[in-house]
Amino acid sequence: MTEARINRKGADRVASGHPWIFRSDLLGAPDAQPGSVVRVLDGRNVRLGWAHYSSRSQIALRMLPFETQRTDAGFLRRLIRRAQDYRDRVVENTDAYRVVHAEADQLPGLIVDRYGDWLVVQTLSQAMDGAQPALLDALQELFSPKGIVARNDVSTRRHEGLEETKGALAGDVPEGVVVTMNGVRFAADLLQGQKTGLFLDQRENYAAAACYARGNALDCFSYNGGFALHLAGACERVTAVDSSESALAIVQSNARLNDLHNIETRKAKAFDLLNDYAMGRKSFDTIVLDPPAFAKSRKHVEAAARAYKEINLKALKLLERDGVLVTCSCSHHFSEADLLEAVAAAALDTGKRLRIIERRTQGRDHPIALTIPETHYLKCLILQVM
Repeated sequence: MTEARINRKGADRVASGHPWIFRSDLLGAPDAQPGSVVRVLDGRNVRLGWAHYSSRSQIALRMLPFETQRTDAGFLRRLIRRAQDYRDRVVENTDAYRVVHAEADQLPGLIVDRYGDWLVVQTLSQAMDGAQPALLDALQELFSPKGIVARNDVSTRRHEGLEETKGALAGDVPEGVVVTMNGVRFAADLLQGQKTGLFLDQRENYAAAACYARGNALDCFSYNGGFALHLAGACERVTAVDSSESALAIVQSNARLNDLHNIETRKAKAFDLLNDYAMGRKSFDTIVLDPPAFAKSRKHVEAAARAYKEINLKALKLLERDGVLVTCSCSHHFSEADLLEAVAAAALDTGKRLRIIERRTQGRDHPIALTIPETHYLKCLILQVM
């Protein structure tokens, strides 16, 4: 088996429990095929385990479970079965959830999402992309799905020298499938929808927000109405806001699917609309802020802090006494502490006192590995005006 030697910094990273070894930590390039399994040694020839090798990415090695020497169908079947066993314990009241969450399930570079009888996969490394035939065999054997879709239209594949592609890999894939989350029905477009069809990571936060929502509600950056549809059962009226007309059409379609008649949609940029509402002295009892990532890298954190403060400040100006604010950040680089600081600064500037009702993160089907901070990306705060 080909060997890859790494320096002290890389060895310390392995010892700390993080599975990524960067190209700068290699002691020479291994004579290995892209995506192959290599034996990892430190500078003193001590064996540290095995890893997937990438010939292109700055993440040159992705460590595998310690005794793993090959990633064939048997390996994939065993670890996917283990991942599904965990979901069987923590996932409830839904037929749409994440089955495999990459490194957090010891399957680096692999995402598998389930939408009822269909599966959606993303292979984000050279190794997992090359293992696609074995992966399909494992998924067919474990789940007997009606269809399997590849959603490899993500920019991270470029770092691996892989093309962005999408399409059916097996079986029949309809234009849309209907799934249920927390008793709410959603139409999911597995080939064209954002992410792999829906924002599955917010599923538990949707239900939590509905517990506190009341009165007149505003859902900013609504996309397909994940929050809006959940709030509708607890609120008199919900306004779903998005800058995409096609996204709002999905909200309206999902509202009809659930026989909900108290949701209206507004095509607008959230920042601008909140300004307009403030000038018109409009107010709300519940406001949800679920923007796209403002910090896509570390260099954007400072600008993101200003954006998160501004959007929360604008929302707080519209909140009534005892009003509820649900505010989210989906950027790994912007921590919960950063988000708390931005909201606190916004509250001080508006003269409103807030109390934290819940501090939440991504759903339990998107587990967070303790020593891999990159697996913790979604933050969700539920606050109330005192």
